[in-house]
Amino acid sequence: MTPHVAPDPRTGAAVKAADRAHVFHSWSAQGLIDPLAVAGAEGSYFWDYDGNRYLDFTSGLVFTNIGYQHPTVVAAIQEQAGKLATFAPAFAVEARSEAARLIAERTPGDLDKIFFTNGGAEAVENAVRLARLHTGRHKVMSAYRSYHGATAQAINLTGDPRRWASDTGSAGVVRFWAPFLYRSAFYATTEAEECARALTHLEDTIAFEGPGTIAAIILETIPGTAGIMTPPPGYLAGVREICDRYGIVLVLDEVMSGFGRTGAWFAADLYGVTPDLMTFAKGVNSGYVPLGGVAISAEIAATFDKRPFPGGLTYSGHPLACAAAVATINVMEDEGIVGHAAHIGSTVLEPGLRDLAARHPSVGEVRGTGVFWALELVKSRETREPLVPYNAAGAEAAPMAAFGAACKKNGLWPFINMNRTHVVPPCNITEAEAKEGLAVLDEALSVADEYTV
Repeated sequence: MTPHVAPDPRTGAAVKAADRAHVFHSWSAQGLIDPLAVAGAEGSYFWDYDGNRYLDFTSGLVFTNIGYQHPTVVAAIQEQAGKLATFAPAFAVEARSEAARLIAERTPGDLDKIFFTNGGAEAVENAVRLARLHTGRHKVMSAYRSYHGATAQAINLTGDPRRWASDTGSAGVVRFWAPFLYRSAFYATTEAEECARALTHLEDTIAFEGPGTIAAIILETIPGTAGIMTPPPGYLAGVREICDRYGIVLVLDEVMSGFGRTGAWFAADLYGVTPDLMTFAKGVNSGYVPLGGVAISAEIAATFDKRPFPGGLTYSGHPLACAAAVATINVMEDEGIVGHAAHIGSTVLEPGLRDLAARHPSVGEVRGTGVFWALELVKSRETREPLVPYNAAGAEAAPMAAFGAACKKNGLWPFINMNRTHVVPPCNITEAEAKEGLAVLDEALSVADEYTV
C-alpha cells in the first residue's frame, strides 16, 4: 500500500505549526515533543506529508482493531450522520439499541445490560460507582502493573507512574500484586506456584483490610499498557471464587483486550470466567468515534430497577459512535476477524517473536496471545535487569529510544512502554504485513542488543 496523495511537505509544516501553537498534548512536556504530522491512513498503515509510510504495530493506542478507514464502517457513520447525527441519551434510538444488543450477545454470562460512556476511563468510573452502590461498601482493590484510565477514580486505581501526580491517597483504593512469574513478587518458580501464592496474597490482603469493607476487585483480564502479562491458569477463576465468598464485585477491564484483540471476543472467554461488571471501549468500534461502556450483570442491574442510578453523560450512546459499533461488530463477524486474530497470533506472531527472542540477547521474555504481545527487553537474561530503569526518562531511556528510532527508520511504528515493546497491530493484519513488521523488529533488536551485557 502506498500513500494516496503525493508528498506535500508545505501542508505538513502548516499542520505541525498549528499543532505546536495550539494543541496541548496528553502525558507530555509540551516543549519537548515533536509530533508527526499524519496525512492519511488505511488498513494497517499510515503515512506522513513527506511520503513516509509506517506499518502501525500500535493500532493507534490499541484501538484500530479493524484497521484504519474500513469502508463499511466509514459508510455507516456517514449514513447515520444523514439520518440522525445526535440525540439525547434518555430516548430509545435505533443505533444505540442495536449496539447494546450486539455487545450483550457477545459478553459472557448474563452481562446483558449496557451502560454507554465516551471511553474506557469513564467506563471504569461508572463500574466502580455501580459496585459501591450495589454493595454499600467503599473500598476497591486494584493491582500494581495496571492502567485503568486518567479520570479521577480511574487514575487512582491505576498502578503505573502516571498515577503519581494525581494520586489523592484517599480514594478508597487498596493495591495488591497480581501474578507475573517473570518478575515474581512471591519468589515463585512455576506458573502453579505463582498462581497459588498470588491468590494467597490477595486473600490475605482482603482479610487485613476487612472483607466487609471491599466493594470490588478490578483487574485487567490481561494487563495491557502495563505489560501484557497473561494470567497463569486458574488465577482468574480463583479471584472469582474469592469474590463470591466475600460478596465482592469482580470487575474485569477489557478496554484494551476486548473485541478480538486476544483472538476471542473478550479475554475473559479464554479463561472461562464471568465477571459481575465488564468495561469496554477502544475496539468496540475500532476507535472511529469515541465510545465505551460497562456491561452489567442481571443482579447488579436489578439493584437499580426502582432506585435511580446516579450517573450519566450527555453523549452516552451517541448515535454516530453506536452506528460505528454496529458496523464494526458486523464486519468482525462477516470477515472472521476474531478467528483471524487467533490464527495470525498462533501461526505468525508467536513463532516469529519466539524466533527473535532466541537470536537477540536483549529479549528476556515473549508473552501474549492473539494480536496482543509484548517483548520484555533486558540488559541481561541472567539477571533480568530491564534494558532501561523503571519510568526512565532522558538519557536513561536512550536504549529504548534508539530501538524505537531504528523501527521508524525502517517503516514500523512501534508501541514502546518502559523496557518493553508491544506488538499490537490491527486484528485483521495480513500474514505478509505481520512478517514485514517482524523483519523490522529483527533489525531494530540488533540495536537493543548493543546495550546488553
